[in-house]
Amino acid sequence: MGNNPLRQLQVFGQSVWYDNIGRGLLVSGGLKRMVDEDAVVGLTSNPSIFQKAIADSNEYDGAMAELVGDGADAERVLDTLMAEDVGMAADLLRETFDETRSVDGWVSIEVNPTLAYDTESTVLEARRLRALVGRPNVLVKVPATREGIPAIERLISEGLSVNVTLIFSIDRYREVMGAYLAGLEHLIARRAEGEDLPEPATVRSVASFFVSRVDSLCDTLLEAAAGAAGADKAEALLALRGQAAVANAKLAYQEFLEAFSGPRWEALASAGAKVQRPLWASTSTKNKAYSDVLYVDELIGPDTVNTMPHATLEAYRDHGEPRLTLTEGVEDARRLIEAIEAAGIAMSDVTSRLEAEGVAAFADSFESLMATLRAKRDVLAGGRA
Repeated sequence: MGNNPLRQLQVFGQSVWYDNIGRGLLVSGGLKRMVDEDAVVGLTSNPSIFQKAIADSNEYDGAMAELVGDGADAERVLDTLMAEDVGMAADLLRETFDETRSVDGWVSIEVNPTLAYDTESTVLEARRLRALVGRPNVLVKVPATREGIPAIERLISEGLSVNVTLIFSIDRYREVMGAYLAGLEHLIARRAEGEDLPEPATVRSVASFFVSRVDSLCDTLLEAAAGAAGADKAEALLALRGQAAVANAKLAYQEFLEAFSGPRWEALASAGAKVQRPLWASTSTKNKAYSDVLYVDELIGPDTVNTMPHATLEAYRDHGEPRLTLTEGVEDARRLIEAIEAAGIAMSDVTSRLEAEGVAAFADSFESLMATLRAKRDVLAGGRA
């Protein structure tokens, strides 16, 4: 394993995925280096990442010029560029996929986030993207909105592998796991009735539970509550800052342990089904007063993934301290959440707001990306678009 803390995470059952994509990363050998040296065994992307990659570089200009010359509109340009990037990344990770028997080696591509509140359109788009990329090690990302839950169940029942994204609340996380289990049950039943569908053992899923944004909002609300309180109470409220995100994630992991045990799960596992691993997302530290590896060091445990942006990956390689932490302090985590609730801050309100903001942010990035592509296309087409 060497002394690289990123590699040492494997000892504790945690996989490192990279939360970034871009043509330069893929063609320069950057992703391969991280696979070889940092034990990076997966890659995630989202509309914000694609928007930045395409808008802030000229890496795609040659490919775009060729597509525009063939008469492609902006939608076809985006489809082609995304499929090429995700396909290249999937090919680079295929050896990992095969060696780990499909535990890792996955690349994620996200359903158009403007469809997040439309179940049927989400299902259709997920199927289309999976076929578009045409690689076995591609996870389609589906937001965990109320409308996304039945879409997830349907996709799993068809044998598609899914990365469920934008999970903030424990209640929603229970629904996500329920959709996964029900989807597997339907898949098994459909196969028993003679439908030509993939075996349960080939279906994989991760549940992307977002972390740092919970602290960002809770800290703001705690500071507002402290400002309206007396001095003694204010100090106690301010002492709660910077802890909600880890506590929320630790309690979510307890739900994972419960859902993937007992008779219902044992019946599925006997048919070859695999657990839906929790994936810690949004793990970059937003508040400079906190450790830049806080959301890695505090959330290490078996059957988990941490998807890290570049700065977090670099920081953890430099000074991460891997040890089993995810099951430590669970009762302290419960008390912490109870204290925040007692301060008048409802976690259900916090997480509902974060979900809505997350969907809106990705939708905005998608619309901005389309605007960028249309503008570049117009230039390349000489204004004839």
